[in-house]
Amino acid sequence: MSSPSIVWFRDDLRLADNPALRAAIDRGEPILAVYVLDEESPGIRPLGGAARWWLHHSLASLSERLRERGGALVLRRGPAARVIPQVVADTDAGAVFWNRRYGRPERDIDAELKTALRNDGVEVASFAGSLLHEPWTVTTGAGTHFSVFTPFWRACLSLPAPRLPLPEPREIDGIPSAPASDDLDDWALLPTRPDWAEGLRETWEPGEPAARRRLRSFLDEDLGSYDRARDEPSAGATSLLSPRLRWGEISPFTVWHEAVSTDGAGGFLSELGWREFAWHTLFHFPDLATKNLRPEFDAFPWPRLKPSHLDAWQRGETGVPLVDAGMRELWRTGYMHNRVRMVTASFLVKNLLIDWHRGEEWFWDTLVDADGANNPFNWQWVAGSGADAAPYFRIFNPELQAKKFDPKRLYISQWASDAPAEPIVDLGETRKAALAAYDVVKRAPRDR
Repeated sequence: MSSPSIVWFRDDLRLADNPALRAAIDRGEPILAVYVLDEESPGIRPLGGAARWWLHHSLASLSERLRERGGALVLRRGPAARVIPQVVADTDAGAVFWNRRYGRPERDIDAELKTALRNDGVEVASFAGSLLHEPWTVTTGAGTHFSVFTPFWRACLSLPAPRLPLPEPREIDGIPSAPASDDLDDWALLPTRPDWAEGLRETWEPGEPAARRRLRSFLDEDLGSYDRARDEPSAGATSLLSPRLRWGEISPFTVWHEAVSTDGAGGFLSELGWREFAWHTLFHFPDLATKNLRPEFDAFPWPRLKPSHLDAWQRGETGVPLVDAGMRELWRTGYMHNRVRMVTASFLVKNLLIDWHRGEEWFWDTLVDADGANNPFNWQWVAGSGADAAPYFRIFNPELQAKKFDPKRLYISQWASDAPAEPIVDLGETRKAALAAYDVVKRAPRDR
């Protein structure tokens, strides 16, 4: 009798370069693919609305691709530590394979499952599929983790080259009779009342095939101008791969090896490095989304929140054209150009003097590429409280940023042609207030 192999898909919704799937194929037994929607385990952060929309469509694409090759995707909802053993029991599986995750709650779940399943005689193995380098493999000369990006990335580049991506399987030996699966529609991942996802549907096509096409298009058409035009929000020079990488529809190994041989790829590849840096930081500081990485920022004297200011920022009605354009692009498409992300975040934290957590929570709910590392990591970077952070006194002037990076106002005209004419705050006065507040931080103790 066969003892099937279970492949537990998580943030790796692809068939190509999927080490867990390859291990199951190499084991030679029938395979069952499983995805668990776990929003109940301790510490697991429920997905935001835009992320749920993307997940629905990416799972639909993965299910279809598995079915075309002879496999099947079983959907289950609930705590993974309960669901996975139940699927093992339902199928009499002899092995479970997955690709590693790096947040503390996810690592705790995986460690618990490994122990429990192995105690029951089930083969369990996990693999590196989401990062070019595991967090414990990139260390300083003293054996500690890096807190500054440039030496971190230099250390990464000094390591052996990332492994070659694994080929996509042409056939999958699925188990003869798959156990019961939830209906994807029953998970209600898509918005209905109201349906605010029209702009997402117009902008994106989730799924592995679309991710591969986007990578090819970027390398062929945009990489040559990336370093020159990446900061211009109207130029269309960015890769738009961030949600693909977030959901694992394409692996960083594939992106690396297809880009590295292309002239002028260094700047783009360093953005992969920044993604790695964020995840390595989360690995070492699991509370990145809730606590200031630099403890002296705990003393920052945030004034009492003005809900009208937060609401104006979220709606793109601040009267600051570049900020409003970015926030409206975000609401419509689930995405915002990276330069504009920095400007809108700086405006919230340093002109409106609103705690960065509020902005991080809004981006978590509205970005299709929000993940557990990059979202809080980048908010802390802008706020000045994070790793290798922009100094707090570096306050982006959104008017100067617009003149420099959108001089013809093409981006502003596209997204905020009807924005309010007058800013809700005075940029100069609020800058002074922010610097005065920062003086408190400079005098605060640096140890928790």
